Amino acid sequence: MHKNISKIKEFEKPPKVLKKLFSENEIKEFLDLYNNLPTTVHNKKQNVIKKRWLQGYNKKLEDIFCERLKNEIGDFKMDNLKDENGKDIYGLIQESYNPIGLHVDAGFNFDNLIYRQTLIPLSSVGSTVIFKNRFYGGSTNFTLDPKELGKKNLSYGQNNRSSDHIGMFGKKPFDKEAHEKYLKHEKIENLSGLEIEFVYEWELGSMLIFDRTNLHCSSSIIEGKKIGLTTFTKK
Repeated sequence: MHKNISKIKEFEKPPKVLKKLFSENEIKEFLDLYNNLPTTVHNKKQNVIKKRWLQGYNKKLEDIFCERLKNEIGDFKMDNLKDENGKDIYGLIQESYNPIGLHVDAGFNFDNLIYRQTLIPLSSVGSTVIFKNRFYGGSTNFTLDPKELGKKNLSYGQNNRSSDHIGMFGKKPFDKEAHEKYLKHEKIENLSGLEIEFVYEWELGSMLIFDRTNLHCSSSIIEGKKIGLTTFTKK
């Protein structure tokens, strides 16, 4: 668990969407950046391609992103993994063909004051479900799958696997209507005790900001594939 939970809680706020934050041309630049970056992971089982936003590929975009985010959330530091040369990675761009499951991006260093994370859609169709429920451990994928739960020898930067969320938030069955509408890819039993706070409908040019302690996942809504850029901050 994080060591400064009370301080982390002081920073927490509801999710927020900034509309028309990026121009059509800037979104195109982000897509060009994605195409130019080397592939970090191509998980054929999950059908997802991940690329780290490495420094130096587009300094202009780095400055634009940091300035606009600072205008909204105040002072922050990037809390990302480092590349092979020890440089901070600005974020992660994912090209997904299947919805991403229930997880939390709470980081790997329990001394950090984790803060906000952002999501910038680089494709127009998709949505992200943010839950009211919060978790103060490390970055974790929440699942009931025995094979996933058996994965212990994880690589640098990989999320833990856990079913500890079951019972943590009570035993109230998850809303069946919400499950059918947004979360058909998740076993409803895996959502026991959870309550939706906000559903972010992807829109090009917008950016979602939410706390890194919020449990969240993709919705089931996807047309072929979707591409999104995620970044993580700390105080």
